[in-house]
Amino acid sequence: MPSVSILLPFRNEAAYLDECLASIATQSFVDFEVLAVDDGSTDRGPAIVQAWAAKDRRFGLLGGRGEGLVSALNLGLAHASGSLIARMDADDIMLPERLALQIAAFQADAELALLGSQVELFPDDIVQNGYREYVRWQNACVAYEDIAAQIYVESPFAHPSVMFRRSAVLTIGAYRDGDFPEDYDLWLRMHAAGMKMGRVSEVLLRWRERPDRTSRVDGRYSRNAFDRLRASYLADDPRLRSGRPLVIWGAGRPTRRRADHLLAHGYDPVAYVDIDSRKIGRVIHGVPVVGPDWLAGQPEQPFVLSYVANHGARELIAARLEEMGYRLGTDYLVV
Repeated sequence: MPSVSILLPFRNEAAYLDECLASIATQSFVDFEVLAVDDGSTDRGPAIVQAWAAKDRRFGLLGGRGEGLVSALNLGLAHASGSLIARMDADDIMLPERLALQIAAFQADAELALLGSQVELFPDDIVQNGYREYVRWQNACVAYEDIAAQIYVESPFAHPSVMFRRSAVLTIGAYRDGDFPEDYDLWLRMHAAGMKMGRVSEVLLRWRERPDRTSRVDGRYSRNAFDRLRASYLADDPRLRSGRPLVIWGAGRPTRRRADHLLAHGYDPVAYVDIDSRKIGRVIHGVPVVGPDWLAGQPEQPFVLSYVANHGARELIAARLEEMGYRLGTDYLVV
């Protein structure tokens, strides 16, 4: 019985599989099994996995049903022998200490349900600035408290960087299929269930960028799909259901479009906050647009959702709220 099962679904990834599997074979921790799940490949990918299996019995090929990523992931989970599951994608590269460091963290903390790692994007020449900023933000969310407080900002983990307890994920129903990103949905369900998630503060995965990445070409990973999914979990967050007056920070149209997904769940903000003098004083669907100082004068401290997406603005808004005595995760959230 291996300590960890590496779950690696793939479809038509022959160009990258050898390099990926070689990075697994050279792990310093050796007690693992590889469950490579073929999701309907038409290239040499399955033959590459079979060649590895012929020389190393830790590698195995599972034939999927060609029904998509979620089906392949759940098939692998059903066949996994390890109590810990390490996710991996066929075009990425593990650094040699990945399994060892993540397993050590689980051994040290019985409450830990999921653990990511910091990642490094490659190849450098095609990585765009927006994606670099996303990975910078993600890599900085290390502690459980940071991840829990910022889980509505973006998906806090690169899927192929995570290791999780198989029992924890099966308890909440494994991966779900739908018109949403299956990995972010899993993190949000684990958060809603009160499960502890963290990150190793070292780069343990090289995360490949490519123009045909699934997250770029599949509608389930669109901005709108993320916004809908995020709002469905945010709507049930106990902090919003506490009865405190709700305020949305951001009165511009892009911000309101994102916030509308939450408001469709029956929430009514008492105000929109903005720093743009051209917006302050307006009324949006019966709700006034006010300046930040309005918050300080309220008899009951509202709960604030900061919906402004710009990374630099997020930090400025957080600093302003902290100056007024607001605490991240308790009195406000960034969305």
